[in-house]
Amino acid sequence: MIISGINFQPLLHSSLVIADPLKESDFESLYNAASDPLIWEQHPNKNRYQRQEFQNYFEGAIESGGAFLVKDAQTNEIIGSSRYSDYHAETNTVSIGYTFFIRSHWGRRHNYALKKLMLDHAFQFVNTVTFYIGAINKRSQVSIERLGAVKIAEEEMAYYGEAPQLNYMYAISKEQWLQIRPGLSI
Repeated sequence: MIISGINFQPLLHSSLVIADPLKESDFESLYNAASDPLIWEQHPNKNRYQRQEFQNYFEGAIESGGAFLVKDAQTNEIIGSSRYSDYHAETNTVSIGYTFFIRSHWGRRHNYALKKLMLDHAFQFVNTVTFYIGAINKRSQVSIERLGAVKIAEEEMAYYGEAPQLNYMYAISKEQWLQIRPGLSI
């Protein structure tokens, strides 16, 4: 997605992860990775492991114009997805979210590596990045707080084609990120 000259779907890579722009042809591969019910147990929609629910998630990802197919950089295995969304020029903000990883890659620094890549890229263009995290998703809340984001609000939010759910909104400014980033061990 290129908005106002900003590419929110570049190829991003590090020694741990590769974030390729998501394509329609990636559906089956990504669904195979996402079909584990335990991945979704703390997400707002616990049924995304089901094909029809995942199809809705995937359509929202494609329409966002900022979604990624995330792979392990060492094995090239598909390990998840994330995306940029909700760019607002008037407030100079963008959101990062809809992230999931396969369980074999939980707690192995891949999420932090991906978020670092996405934050570094976003802060070339915006002053603030927000994250919407389901109120029951404790794993993601702790994870994003470790990256320096601060909870700033609670609100009912409807994800693409889904019923509204209570979400916590977190934010991190470019200034905060530049202070925190050097001390992160990813």
